[in-house]
Amino acid sequence: MLEELWFNVQYGINHVLDINAYDHVLYLIVLTVPFMFKDWKRVFLLVSMFTLGHTLSLILATYGAVKVSADIVEFLIPASILIAALFNVFTSGKGAQKERIGLLFITTLFFGLIHGLGFAREFKLLVGGDDNKLLALLEFALGIEIAQIIIVFIVLFLGYITQTVFRSTKRDWIMVVSAIVIGLVIPMILNSPLLQ
Repeated sequence: MLEELWFNVQYGINHVLDINAYDHVLYLIVLTVPFMFKDWKRVFLLVSMFTLGHTLSLILATYGAVKVSADIVEFLIPASILIAALFNVFTSGKGAQKERIGLLFITTLFFGLIHGLGFAREFKLLVGGDDNKLLALLEFALGIEIAQIIIVFIVLFLGYITQTVFRSTKRDWIMVVSAIVIGLVIPMILNSPLLQ
């Protein structure tokens, strides 16, 4: 039982941190990059909205309540990353991330729903025809959450180092990181099966 729990949690962690499937990491980077350690409550709330979204769509897809073509999902995931990165570029230094609950939180929830559909394919391979999907799903989601916390911490730490040690401005940090992510996701969008 404990071995199975650890296997599912580890599977979730590895799914997010997989070097060949780094789209989830890219989204977390653009979600976190506008913030500092002092904004941890807001970052936690945003990541929780993202987690809520992808856990919801993962449950719905696993139990067959929602079916979306894999080609559409493979296009929408990098498109959501591109939108988030462009939002950073156009709003960096303008304090858009400080608004209460609004566009940023709703879009984060929506993008979480999209990313959860991507997790669903991977999760179905994990459980196959297993009857006790819910427990495995929660363990898999826990692994995803652990990986997300690691990524968010690394981005906040790198932002802190860049802005305190290297004296970069917050705006430059956001612009450079978001531009790199844009450069990485455009080929993903162009190579998605939907556009082939």
